[in-house]
Amino acid sequence: MPTDMGNFETTQTLETFGFLPKMDQNEIQAQVAYILANGWSPAIEHEHPSRAVDTYWTMWKLPFFGETDLGHVMAELEACHRQFPDHHVRLTGYDNYTQSQGSCFVVFEGRS
Repeated sequence: MPTDMGNFETTQTLETFGFLPKMDQNEIQAQVAYILANGWSPAIEHEHPSRAVDTYWTMWKLPFFGETDLGHVMAELEACHRQFPDHHVRLTGYDNYTQSQGSCFVVFEGRS
């Protein structure tokens, strides 16, 4: 067994995509389209960076059950970000069948 195994430094991230370069608008739209194509319910949440790790995030409106319009989800993400420019804003796709999150990622990172 190699001696350096398990000695890697980790970086604190907010979500799975946090290890990747920031997504551009087209990549974000592709993720939203994936959520909608799977029939998952999009939900938008936000929280200030100082509280983002140890608290539940505040939901922006109710989950968009049955939503099929990508433009509507994108507009709501932008509206949440405009209302709370210092907050992290994330999008979650809830899978009604498995009763779990099918996808979850931070769309806008807030300022600490």
